[in-house]
Formats: sequence, C-alpha cells, structure tokens
Amino acid sequence: MRIVAGSAKGTRLAPVPAGTRPMSDRAREGLFSSLGEEVEEARVLDLFAGTGAIGIEALSRGAAGALFVDPAPAAVKTIGENLRRTKLTARGTVRRVEAMRAVREGRGPFDLVLLDPPYRLEQAHLEALLQEIAGQGVVSPGGRVVLSRSTRTYMPVIPLNWQLERRLSYGDSIVFVFRIP
Repeated sequence: MRIVAGSAKGTRLAPVPAGTRPMSDRAREGLFSSLGEEVEEARVLDLFAGTGAIGIEALSRGAAGALFVDPAPAAVKTIGENLRRTKLTARGTVRRVEAMRAVREGRGPFDLVLLDPPYRLEQAHLEALLQEIAGQGVVSPGGRVVLSRSTRTYMPVIPLNWQLERRLSYGDSIVFVFRIP
C-alpha cells in the first residue's frame, strides 16, 4: 500500500494490522480524483481509520489537518507510523476511541468525513452513527461524507438532508460521496 498523489506520493505505508481491511490504492485514487480540489485546506475526520491511508491521502493532497479515530491499539500505532513515514505528523492527530464517542465529543465541524467501517459492523450501529454525525454538526455546510461499503452489504439508511453526489465502484467495494447542505 502506498500514497497515490500529493506531497507524499509513492510513500509506502506500514503493513496492515491484523483484522484491518484498508481501501485499495485504486479506490483511493478514484475517490480523490473525483473530489479534486475540494480536499485542499479541508479539515478531515477519518473514522475507523485503520492504517490511516485515506486520511493521509487527503493530507498529502493538501488537506489542512486530519483527526484519525480508531479503537484498536494496533491501528493507532500503524497510523502514527504512517504519519511519520509521510512526514505529515504535524497535520494529523490520532485518537484511540470508538467512532460514536468521537462524534459525540463535537470536535468539528469537518469539511470531509471519511467512513470505511469494517464490513462486519452491524447495520443498526452504522445507521446510528450516521444519524449522530448528521445531528451533531460534525460536517460543515457544503462538506462531504464519504462512506465505503461492500457490494454484498445493504445500503444503510442515510440522513434525509444528505445528497448523494457520487457512487463509485471498485471490485467488491462501493464508495458513496454525500454532500451536506
């Protein structure tokens, strides 16, 4: 796994911790190509960060800062290592905490919220998290929420005011980009 573009382009990332399923390089490249300049100077929240690859890709492409959230100690260690490898430590903050708790703490608003949850995450838990994101003012007006899911899972119920902008398919993954009015 590597960073696809930007200031850290080509940097190889640390090995993936056991139990982590990161978004593929191809999917990340497609996602960020579709987002274009929207990433520049964005404040990013990377929930279920795993390796941190998605949020680090955003930093590499000019995001102002990123908060990486993951409850797994191995993931937190890997994210820290990947920030060091890419020389982006100054713009990234890593927290070992559950996604719901991080959202409820209200550290936003963020311009870009990234969710690549484990495919095994219960549908009800994911839907509750999405509703919490919508209700807590986590996303700035005009901001984006990116949700990655398996093509074999059901689409969660999405908050009413979220507007689907893009739907991108990569192998067994599907990436949804929502705009928040």
